[in-house]
Amino acid sequence: MNAQQENLNQERLLQEEVIDLRQYIRIVDRFKWRIAALAVAVAMLTAMVVFAMTPRYQATATLMIEAEQAKALSIEEVYGLDSTRKEYFLTQFEILKSRRIARRVVERLDLASHPLFDPAQQEPSFKEQVKSWLPFLAQPEMLSEEEQRELELEEVTTAVSENLTISPVRNTQLVKITFESESPELAAKVANTVAEVFIESHLEAKMEVTQQATSWLNERLEGLRIKLENSEAKLQAFQEAENLVDVEGVQGLAAQELNQITEQLTDVRRERKQAESIYQLVQERGTDIVALANLPEVLNHQVIQNVKQAETEASRKVSELAQRYGPKHPKMIAARDELAAVRNSLRGEVRQLIAGIENDYRTAQANERALEQELAEAKRDYQKVSRKETRYNELKREVDVNRQLYNAFLTRFKETSETSDFEAANARLTDPAIAPRHPAKPKKKLIVALAFVVAAMFGVMLAFLVEALNDGIRNPDDVENKLRQRMIGLLPWVERDQDERLSLGTFFDRDQHQFAEAVRTLRTSLVLSHLEKPAKVISVTSSVPGEGKTTVAENLGFALAQMEKVLLVDADMRRPSVGKDFGLPVYHPGLSNLIAGSNELAECIHHDEKSGMDVMPAGAVPPNPQELLSSPRFAKALQVLADKYDRVILDTAPAQVVSDALVVSRVADSMLYVVKADSTREKMINTGIGRLLQVGAKLDGVVLNQVDTSSKASYYGDYYGYEGEYAYSATPAPADAVAAGKPVSKSDSNKEKDDLEVA
Repeated sequence: MNAQQENLNQERLLQEEVIDLRQYIRIVDRFKWRIAALAVAVAMLTAMVVFAMTPRYQATATLMIEAEQAKALSIEEVYGLDSTRKEYFLTQFEILKSRRIARRVVERLDLASHPLFDPAQQEPSFKEQVKSWLPFLAQPEMLSEEEQRELELEEVTTAVSENLTISPVRNTQLVKITFESESPELAAKVANTVAEVFIESHLEAKMEVTQQATSWLNERLEGLRIKLENSEAKLQAFQEAENLVDVEGVQGLAAQELNQITEQLTDVRRERKQAESIYQLVQERGTDIVALANLPEVLNHQVIQNVKQAETEASRKVSELAQRYGPKHPKMIAARDELAAVRNSLRGEVRQLIAGIENDYRTAQANERALEQELAEAKRDYQKVSRKETRYNELKREVDVNRQLYNAFLTRFKETSETSDFEAANARLTDPAIAPRHPAKPKKKLIVALAFVVAAMFGVMLAFLVEALNDGIRNPDDVENKLRQRMIGLLPWVERDQDERLSLGTFFDRDQHQFAEAVRTLRTSLVLSHLEKPAKVISVTSSVPGEGKTTVAENLGFALAQMEKVLLVDADMRRPSVGKDFGLPVYHPGLSNLIAGSNELAECIHHDEKSGMDVMPAGAVPPNPQELLSSPRFAKALQVLADKYDRVILDTAPAQVVSDALVVSRVADSMLYVVKADSTREKMINTGIGRLLQVGAKLDGVVLNQVDTSSKASYYGDYYGYEGEYAYSATPAPADAVAAGKPVSKSDSNKEKDDLEVA
């Protein structure tokens, strides 16, 4: 049982994941007339409101904003707008929407006195009527005539602004000016006037800016002229005070002299450094004549070189004479005296040269000091000239700047003055508005169509909502999807009074052939469900009372009695109704008497001549029906009845009220669960079926009872749509026999059963 329940749960999850579009279509189809009625009603109401509305007209004028404005001279800087930028066009669009433009249009067209804007010429609104009815709201504010006039103008301006639409045309310099009004002529007039006022306002602003610029330039010119004259006077006074004729020439001479002194000082310093180095070497050698004579600076001297050459000649001569003569030879003595004289001369020349080097060093130092003093004086003179030049240049720059400013302002003043009377508009009206012939609002057909569509969609949503809130079982799909059970039969609703039970003769009434055919279909489904082993004991139950389980049991018995020998047993001993339906007295013995053994079987059975079916009422109501049904005597009695009859149909108590149906299900070969369409809640039905499955009941399926096929033909038309074509023209033979009061033969019953099995 747990495995079976788990399989059912898995199937339920799989089915919940699949969206059944047919289910939604069926919901719409079931409520289609209500949805259509709602849509038509809303559309008619909308049509009444729309056709009662005052038509409104729209007139459109096309204005082109000039990107390159005509200029007499290049003075666009005066206005501060760059017409080549995107912001320029956006600014013009916003100006068109401004209240200033709308206010001037109102004043020009005197719209405050127009019947469409003047409250005095209009019927009072509902709000004003309510104020007039309530004294404490009808008190007017105390305003002066000027304040009242200003308030009226503001209100009309607001109304004009609200009905005015500015729509730039993408990627162009065009803008659409649209005005909406109840008057087509006024709509066109206002649209054109807005364009004209915009163009005029730009020209006025341009003229005003030009005049302001001219006045400001004139004031600035006078101040710049005075400033220029003062700066020129200062420059002239400085030149006279400093005796300056050519500042640039004086500065050039001073710079040239400074450069020459600098070059001389450089040469003297180089000579002084050379003399200083020689002097330091001489000082280091002291009085050593030989060492002094070997100094490079001394050796390189021409006189020293000549003496050195003479010394060399004298030494060579002494060497030659020494080879031929003796030391005391007169020639040798003369040669040695000559060599000594030359060497004395060399020492004298060296001493004289050393003294000259010292004098040269002292002279170089003196020259260097003199040139440094001269250079310092030249620098001081040059700095004085530079300071004069700096001051001169400063005064001269001030004069130049003042002259440039004065010339620039003078040029701009002349341009502005000459172009002050040149009017070049920044826009032009390319397509004036004309009075429209057809109203733009309301679009009656479109509004009514939209209302119809929206109402229809709302109706569909309501239908889905009602369907979602309704958890009853309405159709075969609900039996399969919600209950996860097989629908074994479907019985239609039969017209009768609300509190009246279905007549027993309904099954045999020729006018109710649809109901009879539904019962026969239930019979066929039940028989075909047990072809291998026929179900002899059939139990019929429901969730709660009033679902028609007794009616289903009785009519199923009528259908089976046309083929077989059938016994209908009223096993609902708490609220028995079978005996009452067949007109049996209350004291007639029945099932309780048979189980208790107080009466014989023949005494407890009543034979219905019209249907040919035997009936066993509940009998005397026992104090403990459940214990009686649970007793072995009940099971034994059913065994006896099953042997005597082909079918034994048990009408049991509701499964959700008492547990009698659970007890009976253990001895029944088949169980039918009756569900009243669109009545019992899904949860209660599933609970009742679950209780039966838990005790092992052999549930063949669900019988959907009291289905209103007339209002739900979309679900049942496939079956009941051909009822007229297949209506019974004659009752089958077994039924005729029953109607005539003749017993049904076993052969006739078996023959029809064989036909069903072959089918």
